Amino acid sequence: MNGQFLLNQNEYNPNRLLDSLIERFHLKNDAALSRALEVTPPVISKIRHNKLPIGASLLIRMHEFSEMSIADLRNLMGDRRGQYRISDKNPDKRKHMQAAA
Repeated sequence: MNGQFLLNQNEYNPNRLLDSLIERFHLKNDAALSRALEVTPPVISKIRHNKLPIGASLLIRMHEFSEMSIADLRNLMGDRRGQYRISDKNPDKRKHMQAAA
């Protein structure tokens, strides 16, 4: 299951998560949220418009910023997958890492 799969799910709605963080921390808008999470405003915009899924690094930033559990953050955005998988987008790098181990 990858980001594209999530973008096609009806229940996946990252706007709920973004709006919840803005409300919880009394932020003015998406620009203030992007500053708080230390990401550029276009990242938040792309997430809002379902052009970009919320990745692991951003989810960790949200966790550190909000002190909410990863599970709670995932539930807010509608991601209820039971397992996560590492992407095979760069198989050459992965083979190299396995050979080194």
